[in-house]
Amino acid sequence: MSAQLGSGFHSSPVLRSAPRATHPRGWLEALRLILRVIRTRQDLAGMEPRMLRDIGLTPGRARHEAQRAPWDIGPHRG
Repeated sequence: MSAQLGSGFHSSPVLRSAPRATHPRGWLEALRLILRVIRTRQDLAGMEPRMLRDIGLTPGRARHEAQRAPWDIGPHRG
């Protein structure tokens, strides 16, 4: 069963478009990656405009990134 989960996850179009370094090797690594994305996006949502400017993001762009689905880890298209 874990082989099915892992192989299905690898075939996700989102992960195929993600940089090679972010491709998980199994379902547990994929889960860890998604949890890290959730935490990172929560942190981004809580940043003040001054902090966002320091990293080159507008509040609107940060809000958009924070609202993306956790499994949507590839580069933004649009």
